[in-house]
Amino acid sequence: MDISVTDAKAQLTELVRRAEAGEEVVLTRHGKPAARIVPVTAAPDERARRALIASVQFAARKATRPGPTAARSQDFLYDERGLPR
Repeated sequence: MDISVTDAKAQLTELVRRAEAGEEVVLTRHGKPAARIVPVTAAPDERARRALIASVQFAARKATRPGPTAARSQDFLYDERGLPR
């Protein structure tokens, strides 16, 4: 929903209710978007954040594949004396 800042002053309570219900309210100034009123999402608690971090770490460990180490990944560029080929 788009509404001018001037009109929004008189309807702020209603606009906040709409935003809380999930509707995005865009405040306009001279017909151009100036600000948005959106619902605030609750930040996850510490336990939920830790669980999310643990699941991402587990998935990353599972997806890791063995391969050359970073120290050896560019050996094909150099000869046995360490000079560029």
